[in-house]
Amino acid sequence: MMLQSLTPMLRTKQINETIHFYVRVLGFTCEHFSEEWGWASLKKDYVQLMIATENIHIPFEQCSFTGSLYFNTTDALALWEQLKDKANICYAPEDFEYGMREFAIFDNNGYLLQFGENI
Repeated sequence: MMLQSLTPMLRTKQINETIHFYVRVLGFTCEHFSEEWGWASLKKDYVQLMIATENIHIPFEQCSFTGSLYFNTTDALALWEQLKDKANICYAPEDFEYGMREFAIFDNNGYLLQFGENI
């Protein structure tokens, strides 16, 4: 198992305004947007960023650093077995309808780290 990439995900209560800022102000391209999922994928050069609204795993009252660091991996379940007893768990492995198997933990500072693989 190896880590393949890191894609920051920023949470917002105003997804359309946030996409507009990154596209208009910073020059990103919105490659994918799903209003149903409350999710967008943005890219500029070699940088990728995801924007998402709150969900059942990560509700919030106001924005601060409510994002997460999202690691793509080749084997989420093997990595889960290595980490589950060593960290504060946000949610256990779950297969999502958008084709990812994911789990999330918090680091020692409380930052959210999500790990996912394509299924």
